Amino acid sequence: MSVNQNTYDENQIQVLEGLEAVRKRPGMYIGSTSGRGLHHLVWEVVDNSIDEALAGVCTKIEVIVHRDNSITVIDNGRGIPVGEHPKLKRSTLEVVLTVLHAGGKFGGDDSGYKVSGGLHGVGVSVVNALSKRLVVEVKRDGKVHQQEFQRGVPQHDLKILDDTDETGTKTTFWPDEEIFTETTEFDYDTLQSRIRELAFLNKGIEIVLTDERNDVSHSFMYEGGIVSFVEFLNRNRETVHEPIYTEGSKDFIQVEIALQYNDGYSESIYSFANNINTHEGGTHESGFKSALTRIMNDYARKHNVLKESDANLSGDDVREGLIAIISVKIPEPQFEGQTKTKLGNSEVRGIVESLFSEKLMEFLDENPSVAKKIIEKGVQAARAREAARKARELTRRKSALEVSALPGKLADCSSKDASISEVYIVEGDSAGGSAKQGRDRHFQAILPIRGKILNVEKARLDKILSSAEIRAIITALGTGISDDFDITKARYHKIIIMTDADVDGAHIRTLLLTFFYRYMRKLVEVGYIYIAQPPLYKLERNKVIRYAYNEKQRDAIIQEFGEGTKVNVQRYKGLGEMNPGQLWETTMDPESRTLLQVSIQDAIDADTLFDTLMGENVEPRRDFIQQHAKYVKNLDI
Repeated sequence: MSVNQNTYDENQIQVLEGLEAVRKRPGMYIGSTSGRGLHHLVWEVVDNSIDEALAGVCTKIEVIVHRDNSITVIDNGRGIPVGEHPKLKRSTLEVVLTVLHAGGKFGGDDSGYKVSGGLHGVGVSVVNALSKRLVVEVKRDGKVHQQEFQRGVPQHDLKILDDTDETGTKTTFWPDEEIFTETTEFDYDTLQSRIRELAFLNKGIEIVLTDERNDVSHSFMYEGGIVSFVEFLNRNRETVHEPIYTEGSKDFIQVEIALQYNDGYSESIYSFANNINTHEGGTHESGFKSALTRIMNDYARKHNVLKESDANLSGDDVREGLIAIISVKIPEPQFEGQTKTKLGNSEVRGIVESLFSEKLMEFLDENPSVAKKIIEKGVQAARAREAARKARELTRRKSALEVSALPGKLADCSSKDASISEVYIVEGDSAGGSAKQGRDRHFQAILPIRGKILNVEKARLDKILSSAEIRAIITALGTGISDDFDITKARYHKIIIMTDADVDGAHIRTLLLTFFYRYMRKLVEVGYIYIAQPPLYKLERNKVIRYAYNEKQRDAIIQEFGEGTKVNVQRYKGLGEMNPGQLWETTMDPESRTLLQVSIQDAIDADTLFDTLMGENVEPRRDFIQQHAKYVKNLDI
């Protein structure tokens, strides 16, 4: 009896089991099944094309969002190999798309790639498993080859469609609604932000993003690479000098660094390993920082800016107003940290430190006037730091038990368990009064603040700490600030910003978010910061009261009440218009409220946005307002 080996064999079982695991636990492979995981599918496919570019065999990548929310990625690389796989006796293309961890990145020194991205290295097989349909076309060996899959299962053997003298890969996939239950709609801004980043990090590669849903297309290509990246991030700021750039390699590790100082007070250092944003830093970042601090101090002493009796400038001092990009390309990166975005390769630190030290010393020696400006900025930062240290003493609570050290206006909760405790930061006395009466005293604390707090984007830490409102926030939260910051001392694991749903409320919310982002960023990173969502409308008919949080809900409730009946619609201007019971029911009761958790999905975009909205420069703010005016709702004039 003959057995058809093609329809059922051990390899087939292994493939189905492998991809079945992906479908059962997609979060293990792409992080989540929310919008973030959905976009991760795109990055897995694009990363393969970028790897071709890093190997020097691809110059153009196209990403197309189709009207039906499918995605096509096209590159002019070598094309995925299509010949028979020596071990699995099937087309290599099919193996790459159906076997986990198959591909040119796992083959050791003789593999197709010296360096590759792909955060999880899980590859396009995972995209295939999580797509209801995927079609791949490969141009190579003089032919156009094609294969189609549904939820990871091949629908036919490899087909030859045509002859061609080109090479490259074209992948189109339709995300599976069974997996991505929250959304299968791609966000153009998210795609554009990462694609721009990839174009900066890989100079000379053209990446074109087209959205057929809105008929928009952008081409990204930066011959300047990360120098252009730094200029882009500093575009709204007054800069002190032209960008400093260095590149070099040792032991197959390539290092690129670009940096530029501006006249602001915040530092922004972004590090990348194989195009992956290492949010949590790592050995490349620590090598850069120690070199910067050492060289700046050496230069300051050599040129007598720092006298013998003066203390050294700290790392924070020399990084004030700095924007820097550190990009390393490593054959075998080791990622660690909570989110696998911290580089752990120990050898990288020394390589980055020595390459950068040499270049920075050379730059300072050749540009004495710029060097003087940067060092002077560091000296001023050191003076402000000392003033801030004295001011910070005032915000320190003498002991965790000494309640008298808490701000007088804080109505604290009775629970001492931070993991269930929450604090509402509420603007205005009347709203604060309602919130105090309406809350659950066991786990909800209320901290009223008066009006608009200081805009920290335009001030140094010493000035920030002289603000009574900001000191009250720091003391109430218990974590300390800046160098003293300690997340384990947080007194609440939910810090909820509750402001009116008007222009002033939005401004206060932005000021608070700017403060948390710049000086207590860890609170945002671990997900402790929330925004309350009070209702916009109260609807009443025959003593039946309902609340609506947006226009769509308002219209739906009016319809529910029935056409022709008189519905009293009240648009809330402020929280103070609600009595304590209503405020509890709509905005504070964990059973019925809606909270928005603030996350740093993309720190670079957040950084730029805060600078645009809150920085010194008026021009970019005006451009932003003009560009987004059409989206404004509920404008109070």
